[in-house]
Amino acid sequence: MDKKSQFKLFASQHPELVTYVKSGSMSWQQFYEIYDIYGESTSAWKEYLNPSGTEKLADKLKNIDMNSIQEHIKTAQKALNLVQELTGKSNGEVVKGPSAPRPLNKFFED
Repeated sequence: MDKKSQFKLFASQHPELVTYVKSGSMSWQQFYEIYDIYGESTSAWKEYLNPSGTEKLADKLKNIDMNSIQEHIKTAQKALNLVQELTGKSNGEVVKGPSAPRPLNKFFED
């Protein structure tokens, strides 16, 4: 197996490399050059592979738009209020049937 095929296999096993390429901070050529020089050595790849869980979480939290979340919550609250109004069960109000008992009809004179 040639070096290029080995790199393709290595890259397919580490999909986190794609994020660097898509963001423009690295290119596949640059990754290949690192692979060509250092191989699969963990010290050469530790910057790019498997960042710690706290770093991933911190990056995700940075990308959250709190205004957007608040708007979604408001929309959900409006939808719930609408459903409560339609079912008549808002504020503990329960819709009851007729209060007088229905007459019993005898058809066969039992």
